[in-house]
Amino acid sequence: MGSAPVTRVLRVDARPQSEAATLYRRAIGRPEAIAPGIAPHPEFDLVDHGGKTIPNLTFVNFYLSGAAWPASDRESVDAALEAAMADSRLNNVMAQYFGGVPPPSTAMPSQRVNLAAPATTDNASVASILERLVSGSFLDGLDLTSSVVNLMLPPGTVLADTGGADSLHGLGGYHGSVHVQDMTVYYAVGVYSQVLADGRQNGIVAFDEPWKNVVATFFHELNEVRTDADVDDAINTGNDAVLGWTSPQGYEVGDEPVFEASGDLSLVFQEVELANGSGSVPVQLMWSNAVHGPEGPVDSPEGAAT
Repeated sequence: MGSAPVTRVLRVDARPQSEAATLYRRAIGRPEAIAPGIAPHPEFDLVDHGGKTIPNLTFVNFYLSGAAWPASDRESVDAALEAAMADSRLNNVMAQYFGGVPPPSTAMPSQRVNLAAPATTDNASVASILERLVSGSFLDGLDLTSSVVNLMLPPGTVLADTGGADSLHGLGGYHGSVHVQDMTVYYAVGVYSQVLADGRQNGIVAFDEPWKNVVATFFHELNEVRTDADVDDAINTGNDAVLGWTSPQGYEVGDEPVFEASGDLSLVFQEVELANGSGSVPVQLMWSNAVHGPEGPVDSPEGAAT
């Protein structure tokens, strides 16, 4: 009996030129970028495989080991992430993956929970935490078919992924799904990206304050859930038919922009002005088939991608 097919798709946020980025790119057969800088690359445009997308997404932030989170950081993350995900000009870029219609989102009130995040939180830890949230009725009232649980790791926690990558070597976050009590729970998990006391970076440090890095990481992950919800099922079963939008190389909407940034994160990690004039938010630019590369906020919806 032959082995099951292997689906190679990224579902992570990894710092360019880091050990984590190298590990993931090798795993899907993509070499390192030859030179820094961003130019149009139609070969990386996303293709719709026909799997699940979430046109109207709801998300809720769960701050793990809640007392370890500075209150000001929680407030800043909540406000900025809600504003970024709802911004009309940022969603105009995403419209091309939803038939030309900008996808709305709803942020539910965040929760500070006493569930401890292990010092190194890995896939098994994430599954355990989600199971405890379900059994503890934390997710009651959510429509889990269109909701994402954001697991916010506290300062100092290391995030690890299957295959050996971790946040001390460039991993910022990832998304996926777990099946609990006959339910599918979609999640994103992200590290508190900062420079540690010993000078090492934990996560992806692109901005001058850690909370801004957190917002950019979860903006990346939430847009990937929107456009490729069942990536974990595709990876685990080898069934490409359940994939949403990915490139032929196995990249999701947030992946190639980070790699294209190479050594200059500022090319795609930017503070952008909100369309309503209320200020700016730190985000990572998403891939746009319309321009064959990362695209900043636009004033009118991009048409349906082909």
